[in-house]
This record gives sequence, C-alpha cells and structure tokens, in this order.
Amino acid sequence: MSGKTSDTARPDTTRLQRTAKAYWETGALFAAIDLEAFTLIDRGHDTVAKLGDAAGIGALNAERLLDALAGMELVHRSPDGIYTNAADVDRFLVKDRRGYAGEWMTFMREKWGDWNRMAEIMREADPGDRLGMYEDLTEEGARKYHAATYSIGMGAARKFHREVDLSNRRKIMDLGGGSGAYCINAASKYPDIAAIVLDLPPVVPVARDYVAENGMSDRVTAKACDFTADPLPGGCDVAIQASNLPIYDRPVMRALVKKIFDALEPGGEYHLIGEMVNNDRMGPIAPALWGLYEAIPRSVGHAHSIEECEGYLADAGFERISVAEFIPGTLTRVTGYKPG
Repeated sequence: MSGKTSDTARPDTTRLQRTAKAYWETGALFAAIDLEAFTLIDRGHDTVAKLGDAAGIGALNAERLLDALAGMELVHRSPDGIYTNAADVDRFLVKDRRGYAGEWMTFMREKWGDWNRMAEIMREADPGDRLGMYEDLTEEGARKYHAATYSIGMGAARKFHREVDLSNRRKIMDLGGGSGAYCINAASKYPDIAAIVLDLPPVVPVARDYVAENGMSDRVTAKACDFTADPLPGGCDVAIQASNLPIYDRPVMRALVKKIFDALEPGGEYHLIGEMVNNDRMGPIAPALWGLYEAIPRSVGHAHSIEECEGYLADAGFERISVAEFIPGTLTRVTGYKPG
C-alpha cells in the first residue's frame, strides 16, 4: 500500500455539469426578461402569488421561475417571501430605466441553435475574407442591432469620456462607430470638438438619426466607409475603434492600425477598445467566446491578445502605448500616440 497522499481534491463533474447546462440559466433569464418579471418585482409584484398574477403565469410557474432566478443570484428573497432585484438587475433589466439592456441581453438569442451545432460549423469550408454578420447587413438589421445596443454603447461612451481627456482635441474619427455614441458624448462634453462616424452604408442613416436625436448634427457627421479598404478622413487628431476587434484577423488589424497612424494628425491619439484575451490566452472567457462566435457567421476574425494589440500599435509607429482595463472581463483599451 502506498503512503503517497495528495492535498488536491479529487475532481468531480460539478463544474462540467454546470457548464453543460448553462443554457438552462440562459433560458431562465430570457423568460424573466420576456415576462418583464424584474420590472414587475420593482413595481411591487414581489411575491410568488403577486408575480404569478401580474405575469399571467400562475403561482406554480412563478415559484419555479423565482427559485431559478434566486439560485442565479438575480433576485433576493427575504425570510417572509418578498423578492427584490439584485443591484445589476435593478440597473439594467428594469424597463424605463436609462440603462435598460434587456434588448441587448436577448439580441443574440437567434444564434442559440448555431452554438448547438458549433462543431459542424467549424468543419465547414474556410470563410475566405468575410466580415461575418456585417457582410450581409441591411439598414433594417442595423436599426435592430443598434436599438438593442444603444443604451449599452452610450454607457460605454460616457465611461470613456470620464477616463480620457480630449479637451485639447479638434476632430474625432470613430471607426465602426455605429450609433455614434462616442462622438455624441464627445460633442456634448467638448463644445469645440467635431467628429465623424465611419461605418458601412446600411449603418450610416441609423447613426445620423441617433446624432440628430441628441441634437449634435451640427458637429457630428456620419460617412459610409469600409475603413479596411477606403481612404480615411484627414484632419483628425483622435481615432477611436470600439467593440469590433474580433471580426478581423491579424493581417487586417495590422494594416488597419498602420492606416490609422498615417491618417492621424501629428501628435494624435488612437484608442483601440476591444474584446482582448490575456497574453497567456487563458481568458477572460467573454473575449474568447466572442472570438469563437466568429465561426458562426463564417468570419475571418478571432480573439486577439492584449500583447498582439500593443504590437499592432508599436509596429505602426505609435508611441507611449498604454493598456487599461475598460469593462472588467470584457473590454480592454489600448492607447497610443503618433509622434508630434
């Protein structure tokens, strides 16, 4: 009999089972959003019986749903059976709040079946040079997408402008700027700054509508531009590229960053805000999954590491390169300056 012992616990299947059934949690969350359960709880329908009546699902189903939501720590239950929303749920999943993100949380549900057949998709033909979901984008699709992402984008843009001082800048180009959130917030904060949103043709009228809705049409414009191929505008001393990194492969990003460097005014700054994995490629999971998602629309894209993104900037000629966590576990901001 061996006397060898180990302090390492014997592995079990708990973690694997949780991951295998993760879609059950997604289903519970989507049901709660569809039923407006979190909004109803906030408005006082905060017991099993009250929620069952208000949501039209009856007490039994309300109990089932609330048990699941409590297990996911999305709601809290008091000893006397009163439910309250968790802090993040209260902020982002109660309707009519400024930061309501229910549409964004459920926006990708149409891809649910594709994730189930990921292995089959990955065995299919090489994607060539596709830009994935953006390759076949229509104006209707762009409006749907930005209706879902607008509040999240505005929140990210407000955060960016709290962290980055552009008070001495004159003109921004936002590559893949979508709704124009970063430009709208810049124009709102800095009276003398101008900005241009660069995006695909179906997105441009959508961006213009959001810009007009925010009263910024005099200083924020939108232009159709495939910035990987088309010329970039001159006269800009700031470039922002946010939340479109995984759709590109390494050669495209390397060429694009050099193109941005060449277009910027001397002394200008570039902010690459993207879903980057750590240098050891051991996470975070969110950027890694965005990279894996690119297999579904047959994109050439993938997850880039922070170190790779720093390299794109350095190779292009940017100096004073810095890295900052932007959205924990999801987005990283890599910034560089063109020599003056």
